Amino acid sequence: MSQADIVPMQLSHLEAVLNLGHHVYDVNAMPYTSWSLSSVAAHFDAQPEACWVATDDQGLLGFVLGSLSYDEREDWGYLEWIALDERARGKGIASALLERCCTALFTAGASRIITDVETSNQASSAMMRRNGFTEGVTVTLFTRTNPDHPTPPASRPLHDPARARLRRAARTTNTP
Repeated sequence: MSQADIVPMQLSHLEAVLNLGHHVYDVNAMPYTSWSLSSVAAHFDAQPEACWVATDDQGLLGFVLGSLSYDEREDWGYLEWIALDERARGKGIASALLERCCTALFTAGASRIITDVETSNQASSAMMRRNGFTEGVTVTLFTRTNPDHPTPPASRPLHDPARARLRRAARTTNTP
């Protein structure tokens, strides 16, 4: 692998970011979220300086998407999405992406940055710890399936609280 470049995300990276996200994220494991064009666009629109990509001469190696404002806490940054292509793992690229995103969020006024990692994702948990994150609140996602409809219709998108938070934040910041 050639040298990786960590650069601010641009619109020209969008297709590759979407493709890598579709390859990496299993939204069935975390059904309260979804990976979509609108998820990427919401972050890029709300906080472009917290969106970074890693590239080399073969293309996209990874990305990170963050935003300022988590739920009702406008002073907290949220690192929502980070992903690496298999060929980039174990080379410090995720840590470099994470550092760029965190620096941008702290510069924008975040007093702390939060993220969530699936319990079974030991590699991501270890990477977050190596980069100064500590465990905070542990939440268990409980689900109850509708007995009349055991599988949600594929055409009906799942609710995306992160996207809703970003929409609320955009409305708040655009109000005179």
